[in-house]
Amino acid sequence: MSSSPIVVQRDTRAWQLQVWISFGIAVFLCGVGLAWLPGEEMEMAFMVMGYVFCLSAAFVLAKFVRDNEGRRRGAGDTPLWGLVVWGGFAVAMGLTGWGLLGMDINVTYKAFLGVSWLYLITTAFTLAKMLRDRHEADLLQARLHGRHESGQQTPAGGSSE
Repeated sequence: MSSSPIVVQRDTRAWQLQVWISFGIAVFLCGVGLAWLPGEEMEMAFMVMGYVFCLSAAFVLAKFVRDNEGRRRGAGDTPLWGLVVWGGFAVAMGLTGWGLLGMDINVTYKAFLGVSWLYLITTAFTLAKMLRDRHEADLLQARLHGRHESGQQTPAGGSSE
């Protein structure tokens, strides 16, 4: 048995704060850009729907990749589910990009919407990773704590000395 303690690696509070702040800024910038989006109501509704679709698809894709990371062939999600997840993300990004490029608005405004949209997607992936890392660290710590407690228990009728 090894006597060296097992260290549960965790993100620093500063990193967690930075990830949440970045995600909040991205959501805010997208919201501002979409709230003052010039054009027809149908175009505005399409863009809002596209941004929400992309955000949701990014979280689903991050979970899918993480759940299937390092698994043997045949384990994990089905290939069809993988096609749905990757296809959904590609469709969400493609249609939103197509809608943005096709809008008849100022190029500077279009660039603002495009950059804020890509910022939102990257921060969503980072947030998903950070939350999953925290969850896995909590699970590992709980398992280690359970082992530690069971190792300190004395056998029935035995002495603790």
